[in-house]
Amino acid sequence: QVQLVESGGSSVQAGGSLRLSCAASGITYCTYDMSWYRQAPGKEREFVSSIDRYGSITYADSVKGRFTISRGNAKDTVYLQMNSLKPEDTAEYYCKLKIVGGLFCPRDYLNDYWGQGTQVNVSS
Repeated sequence: QVQLVESGGSSVQAGGSLRLSCAASGITYCTYDMSWYRQAPGKEREFVSSIDRYGSITYADSVKGRFTISRGNAKDTVYLQMNSLKPEDTAEYYCKLKIVGGLFCPRDYLNDYWGQGTQVNVSS
């Protein structure tokens, strides 16, 4: 069974830093991409950053130069280092796992999975 567990959300002042973590389990034999999204109150969920199976990284323009996505050594954990936080970064942050294949990955695992979300509050 595929599971995602997020952590690291908190309340900080503008200019501060936070590091979010997302640990995936049940994906040992699968190939996947991982990304972060966020959703502020009253707004649609928006893309923040992604790292694909090849290590290619993409950022939303709004976070470029401030946020850094990375994978843990075991590659089943993704981190989002957030620096120079702004009040507009306040949102629920969600980890997304996209399983795309893998020789021994069960076919019915090929899907998108979301974490439960972790709240980030940035005060001015």
